[in-house]
Order: sequence, then C-alpha cells, then structure tokens
Amino acid sequence: QVQLVESGGGLVQAGGSLRLSCAASGRIFGFNAMGWYRQAPGKQRELVASITNGGFTNYADSVKGRFTISRENAKNTLYLQINNLKPEDTAIYYCNLHRVPTTYWGQGTQVTVSS
Repeated sequence: QVQLVESGGGLVQAGGSLRLSCAASGRIFGFNAMGWYRQAPGKQRELVASITNGGFTNYADSVKGRFTISRENAKNTLYLQINNLKPEDTAIYYCNLHRVPTTYWGQGTQVTVSS
C-alpha cells in the first residue's frame, strides 16, 4: 500500500508563488512515475506535470515555464514549484504515484489565486 500526503496549498495573489509537497510512504520502491494533477470546479481532473523513475519530466502546455516538478528521493517527497500564479490555476492539486498495475492518489491540497 502507498500513502500520499500533499501540503503547501493556500490563497495567493496573482503573480505569486507556491511550492506544493507530496510526502510518499509505503511500498513506493520501483514506482514508474509520479505526478501532479489538478481539478477546478466543474472541470475534469487534468495532468499538470509528471516525472518518471528515471527523472524524465512532462508538463501540460498551460504550465510550461511556470511550474517545475522535482523529487527528493532521500525524503520520498515530490514537489511542484509554481511561479507566476494565475487565477485560472485555482484548483485542488493532487499528487499521484503509478506503480504497475496500480495508481495511488493523495487527498489533494487547495490552491486559490486571487486577481
């Protein structure tokens, strides 16, 4: 079993920055990829950024140049640095971990951006 706990969300003004964290525990050895997703009110959950076990990263076009995904293996923690926040970034941000054949999800952290 895998547990994921996100933190770091909050209310910020447009143009501000946040760093989200996702602490992973349990059977995470040999995972295939980890990622950040977000879900805005009335919208489907969408991929924001992902990183493979080998360190390859992928970003949604809407966040390229503003978001950076990284992980600290020694702490089993995944990060999402968010810069130049926009009101349209307002959403619940979820961390996930994929280890074939299962995908695990955290409970989410709310990010609200005021204009």
